[in-house]
Amino acid sequence: EVQLVESGGGLVQAGGSLRLSCAASGFTFDDYAIGWFRQAPGKEREGISCISSSDGSTYYADSVKGRFTISSDNAKNTVYLHMNSLKPEDTAVYYCAAAPPSLLSIWVLWEVYDYWGQGTQVTVSS
Repeated sequence: EVQLVESGGGLVQAGGSLRLSCAASGFTFDDYAIGWFRQAPGKEREGISCISSSDGSTYYADSVKGRFTISSDNAKNTVYLHMNSLKPEDTAVYYCAAAPPSLLSIWVLWEVYDYWGQGTQVTVSS
């Protein structure tokens, strides 16, 4: 059974940090790219970062570039999202998802992802 399980969300003050984890199972981790998305109430799902599990290449949306860092521990089949300098506008449910690496050029499109986690809430207070 394919599973992506996010953890690490919570409540943090503006300027603070959080580390999200995405633990994957049920598929060959190295064969996929793992992306992070977020969705705030009333807003569209936004692709914020992606990493290729095979070669480690990383991608970021402008909204998080310089503040968030994505990394992967292939031995643990886990991808992390290190979030620093958090802002109230970062408040959202954060999801990880898996996509074929052949589609990395369009990693921001949620439609290209095959598998999704259940999400973890991140709330940033001002």
